[in-house]
Amino acid sequence: MTTHDSGSAPKPPAKDPWDLPDVSGLTVGVLGGTGPQGRGLAYRLARAGQKVIIGSRDAGRAGTAAAELGLGVEGADNADCARRSDIVIVAVPWDGHAKTLESLREELTGKLVIDCVNPLGFDKKGAYALKPEEGSAAEQAAALLPDSRVTAAFHHLSAVLLQDATIEEIDTDVMVLGEARADTDLVQALAGRIPGMRGIFAGRLRNAHQVESLVANLISVNRRYKAHAGLRTTDV
Repeated sequence: MTTHDSGSAPKPPAKDPWDLPDVSGLTVGVLGGTGPQGRGLAYRLARAGQKVIIGSRDAGRAGTAAAELGLGVEGADNADCARRSDIVIVAVPWDGHAKTLESLREELTGKLVIDCVNPLGFDKKGAYALKPEEGSAAEQAAALLPDSRVTAAFHHLSAVLLQDATIEEIDTDVMVLGEARADTDLVQALAGRIPGMRGIFAGRLRNAHQVESLVANLISVNRRYKAHAGLRTTDV
């Protein structure tokens, strides 16, 4: 007599990587939302119907930028922006990255944080990648925000294209990194709210350095070809 019962329960089917959550009702805060990258992301997400709050060290400056964007975007100082948002995108300059996050540790507790900062240097030869002590900007964020859920994404987007109201779709993929699938799924879904974009899981935060560094190469591409290059992942 034979049996097929191994004594263990059957494995559940693998989760469809494109089965992503609905994030349309979440409020997105953008720290550094008055800068080109942050402003562009705020515009695109608001245009897609997302509730967006722009954060700045100066609440008045944030309010002015929000009024210029329209689409229901609000402006606030960084602390209020972080406090009122479900998801917070960090788009501040690299030289202010650590100081900004240190000052917002309490407000960012429990929040899903998306770091899109690229540590870069510039000289006569062009852009080059910097290597933070923690390994990457995203890993620095994770070290400074132990009570937040830190991910990394939106590094390779052209601020020029993001802010161009005549462009209907941004034809690019967004590489998403993080430690928990539930968090990276949320970020992928958020990226997918912008027409033309896809969010692609690209590993854990320990792999963020090479993703951040690739921006230096894209800057070289753009300068040579007078372009606003992005990335597409094939066979996915």
